[in-house]
Amino acid sequence: MSYQHQFIDNSPCDLLPGKVVCVGLNYAAHVTEMNSKNIGEPLLFIKPATALTPIEEAIRIPEGRGACHFESEMALLIGQPLKRCREEDVLEAIAGVGIALDLTLRDLQKQLKEAGQPWEKAKGWDGACPISPFIKTEEVADLQNLDIKLWQNDVLKQDGNTGQMLTQVLPLITYISQFFTLQPGDVVLTGTPEGVGPLQKEDTLKLQLGRLLEIETRRVEA
Repeated sequence: MSYQHQFIDNSPCDLLPGKVVCVGLNYAAHVTEMNSKNIGEPLLFIKPATALTPIEEAIRIPEGRGACHFESEMALLIGQPLKRCREEDVLEAIAGVGIALDLTLRDLQKQLKEAGQPWEKAKGWDGACPISPFIKTEEVADLQNLDIKLWQNDVLKQDGNTGQMLTQVLPLITYISQFFTLQPGDVVLTGTPEGVGPLQKEDTLKLQLGRLLEIETRRVEA
C-alpha cells in the first residue's frame, strides 16, 4: 500500500500501517444529533489498513453510493502491543497523536442497517480514513484537553474538545484491548464531536487539533 505513517517532524517512523479501531458515539452531543442513545459502553468498529490515506491528498468518494459525511476525530498511533492491558499501560504505548476523518457513506450505512446487515462497506472502503502526520505523544501536554475543529469552505462545522469524550483515552484503550489486541502501527479513532455533515463536490475542509495541527484537504469526484 502507498500510505505510510509519518511524524510531523519528519523523524523516522518504522511502524507499518495496521487496522483502524474506531469508536462511535463517544460525544454526547453527537449521540443526540444522530438520534441515537448512549449504550453505556464504547461502540467499536474497524476499518482495514487500506482505508488509510494521507489527509493532504484530495478525498475521493465512491460513485453511486449516495452522501458521504465527514467526521473529524483525534487519532492515536499505537507503538507497543496492548492485550487486555491496564490503564497504567496505555499512555506509554501511544506513539503519536493526530487528526483524521472517519468518512461515512451515510445513505449506504442506513440501507445496510435497515437490512440488518453489517455496515463496514459504508465505513471501511479504500481511502475512508484520511489521516494527518502524527505529533509524538511526549509533545502533547494533555490528551483530554484538545480542541477538535473542522471548517467546511471556511464555515465552522465541528467545534468540540477531547475533554467531552464519554469514555476517555485511558479507559477507552483499555476497553478496546479486551476485545482486540492492538499492534504497533494500529490506529485508534476516538470519536467525533457534533456537527457532522455531507461533503459536496470540490469542498475544502480545514481541520485543527488544539494548537498541535492544522491541515487542509478537499473533495474531488471519484
